[in-house]
Amino acid sequence: MWACIWGYLGVNFLMFLRFFFPRALYEPNTVFNAGFPSDFSLGIDQRYLMTNRVWIVREPDRIFAIFARCTHLGCTPEWKSAENKFKCPCHGSGYDSEGVNFEGPAPRPMDRALLKLDPTGQIVVDTSRLFVDDPRAGVNHFNDPGAFLNV
Repeated sequence: MWACIWGYLGVNFLMFLRFFFPRALYEPNTVFNAGFPSDFSLGIDQRYLMTNRVWIVREPDRIFAIFARCTHLGCTPEWKSAENKFKCPCHGSGYDSEGVNFEGPAPRPMDRALLKLDPTGQIVVDTSRLFVDDPRAGVNHFNDPGAFLNV
């Protein structure tokens, strides 16, 4: 009987001590340097996908950053270079090379992250500010300042 009482009090004491330790999630920084615009060739660059969940896309006249989150349920799509599209492995949503949905249950295109040039000329990506295109709501911020960089 005494063992049960001391066991109960011991477990409660451990829970009391656990209260004083932080339960923080350590997420990656939302702002990072991606390098110089000349570091990127035409097409999709995947070097920041694993660390920052971003694809850098270079077109002949501009650069933009697609935040790698499917707009259906938040999964991370895969870049299928042979098919020239992003494909969500969970429910089959398909996006073209600009992140615009064309198949599957995704309701809108993938978001784009804020891009700026720092004083040294490097690209600074901020994933805490995303630009949205939602045709059903009549919202398109893909052409707003900061959604892309002219090169």
